[in-house]
Amino acid sequence: MIGTGNDGNAQGVDLDQVQDQVKTLFKNIPNNISLVLFTTPGVNDVFANACRQVIRAFRELSPRIDLKEFDTGHKEAKKRGITQSPTLLINPDTYNIKWYGAPVGEESKTFAEAVIIAGYGETGMGSEAAKVLSRIKEKRDIKVFVSPTCPYCPQQAVNALKAAIMRPDIISLEIIDIQANQDLARKYEAQSVPQVYANEKLIAMGAQPEELFMSSLEKMEQQSVYIPEDDAEEVEADLVVIGGGPAGLTAGIYGARSGLNTVIIEKDSLGGQIASTPSVENFPGLTQIGGKALVDLMVSHALEYVKIYPGEEVMKIEPGEPAVVVTNRRKFKTKTVLLATGARHRHLDVPGENSLSGHGVSYCSTCDGPIFKGKKVIMAGGGDSAVTEALHLNNIGVDVTLVHRRDKLRAQDHLVKKLEENQIPVIYNAEITEITGKGKVEKVNLFHNDTKKKSSIKADGVFISIGYSPSVELAKQTGVELTDDGYIKHDEKHRTNIKGIYSAGDVEGGYKQIVTAAGHGSEAALAIFEDLVNPYWKKEDK
Repeated sequence: MIGTGNDGNAQGVDLDQVQDQVKTLFKNIPNNISLVLFTTPGVNDVFANACRQVIRAFRELSPRIDLKEFDTGHKEAKKRGITQSPTLLINPDTYNIKWYGAPVGEESKTFAEAVIIAGYGETGMGSEAAKVLSRIKEKRDIKVFVSPTCPYCPQQAVNALKAAIMRPDIISLEIIDIQANQDLARKYEAQSVPQVYANEKLIAMGAQPEELFMSSLEKMEQQSVYIPEDDAEEVEADLVVIGGGPAGLTAGIYGARSGLNTVIIEKDSLGGQIASTPSVENFPGLTQIGGKALVDLMVSHALEYVKIYPGEEVMKIEPGEPAVVVTNRRKFKTKTVLLATGARHRHLDVPGENSLSGHGVSYCSTCDGPIFKGKKVIMAGGGDSAVTEALHLNNIGVDVTLVHRRDKLRAQDHLVKKLEENQIPVIYNAEITEITGKGKVEKVNLFHNDTKKKSSIKADGVFISIGYSPSVELAKQTGVELTDDGYIKHDEKHRTNIKGIYSAGDVEGGYKQIVTAAGHGSEAALAIFEDLVNPYWKKEDK
């Protein structure tokens, strides 16, 4: 059970009830689903067995799922051009969908979506995305590179699945697990996931809302902004929370529990930075928990109280009574707005960082770490996040060296102790000045601050964890004042200079901790409730 009652005691989600709902959903699938698995004995047996186990588990949920298995040397494999083991086909007589690897970990969600979409014959694609997809007239051969440890991959893989199922006449899809298919990952230099290729051209890196994915697929290059052709649904609310990290999710819970009609909008994956954190060890009540697992608990709790609009990007905020929040899909009319937009990874801003991003340069060890097993990488940074990620990489078999610009790490003592216990080398007083390589990371150039000398290290990858920059673009666009450090300026009630607009979490600066962000979220929501009961701006206007 998770959740918080009026007295602070645990209550809420009935996991048995959720499981019953899932079972009912699969049990009532109306259409037959044909799965065809191709394997080669002795090749990727671990993945092949995992694939069988996952399919067996899903077949127990629905009698509509049928499985056939062939050797990759069988004529059926030659007929369908199958050479990789394992390869899973979904309704191959209707769709051209190939899954190279096993749908385990985060990708089990993608597989569940695929079964439901194929079984019910409905993709659930939004009208705007469907319009873009309908404009594509030429063939698209899509490759989506994913990893079972990547929390952002299912969103992008499901986007591609929807496209392949809606337009089987012109769209083929290959979902490629980089852990099971390191040869293909090397060929396409896909060392960071998710990555999407169409007709052998890289069109997207990272997760996207479905409209942006379809737009990238149409234009054959990554799109960063999507403007809807016409207005969609209009939603009325008391509080619109922009951001689905710990501050935003907590604010949503407290806002709704105060009686406010509250909604949460999140353009990326829910959970913010936590979703890609390998391990959280300082959250009260939980000695140790994976970042994504903690996010799932928070999201499940929030969904008891509020409606969440994932995959929607806020384009602008029009302050007023009511304020208008315009996303890429609809308009929200609201009494108040809470900016909980968080922060994003800070970059080194050195030559080679951008050009090799996704080709050895990464900001997420959880997502991309497994592809570097047995290889040498550099971890840039010296704080809690950098050390935590270095320990995670070391734990999964990556040869990692930490590079820190100062003579002492900023991480907590117990993390530093773990680093020493695992004999992870640290290069102190050094800064990365350049990352080089032809198509992928091959070498890292360093400048040593103490000796003023230069050196180079051969490396297969560079993971960067040097802190975060606040995501304040929307705040600046709206006219919200910022501090000298670039964070949102606010008072003790989390009010900004604009009436009815508040802030919470990492976007305000201060300690970058999950509990701090959650605390700020609850404070802001309670302050908003009090202000709506007794508006401070009306007192000021007298």
